[in-house]
Amino acid sequence: MQPGQMAYDRAITVFSPDGRLFQVEYARVAVTRGNTTAGLKFKDGTVLMADKKIASRLVETTSIEKIFQIDEHVGCATSGLVADARVLVDYARLVAQINKVTYSEKIGVDILVKRICDYKQNYTQYGGVRPFGTALLVAGVDDLGVHLYETDPSGALVSYKAGSIGAGRNTVMEVFEEKYKDSMAQDDAIGLGLEALQKSSEEKLAAQAVEVGVIVDGEKFRRLNEEEVGRYLARIPAAS
Repeated sequence: MQPGQMAYDRAITVFSPDGRLFQVEYARVAVTRGNTTAGLKFKDGTVLMADKKIASRLVETTSIEKIFQIDEHVGCATSGLVADARVLVDYARLVAQINKVTYSEKIGVDILVKRICDYKQNYTQYGGVRPFGTALLVAGVDDLGVHLYETDPSGALVSYKAGSIGAGRNTVMEVFEEKYKDSMAQDDAIGLGLEALQKSSEEKLAAQAVEVGVIVDGEKFRRLNEEEVGRYLARIPAAS
């Protein structure tokens, strides 16, 4: 710890002399300690996936949820503090439903992501609160096209063609930089994402420990079942 840092990391409202908010930076560290998640755009949709990292064979794998449906056309993957993520997901679902009731149409993905980020930013600006220790990959399809956004604890957002958050982010992004192509087929995108997750994992991926959600233009968000995930894993070299 740098000398004098403790004077500036006790409260979220206090900037350090070099313009840093240490509590926000600590929240980002919490994200990097989380499970690895990835998202990719393909020709007419987007896919989200997460390595759930089951710690014990006694755990019911279905009780661990890393990918959430926000609306029929929007989903998200989380990394970091899961409890914080649930609060954000509930808020996002509420925003989406209010928009649907008010305007009789689905909310735009970009509008929804900005509302989530505004909510997160509020928790970096006022005393007596702490930042959310979670990042979200938000994916969806609307009238403007296919979207994939990464949000971080500060409330910042970035749009990606293929992105990742969590402990294995650097490894996953290296794979995407090398192999991702625009307008990939759905199967190719899922295969590439699982290949990247495998390379970032210390152990062989198991179908019950990987969660995959797909959103295709004109269809509702859906999760792949264990059998479908297993078939995709069998195609990648590390899982064969």
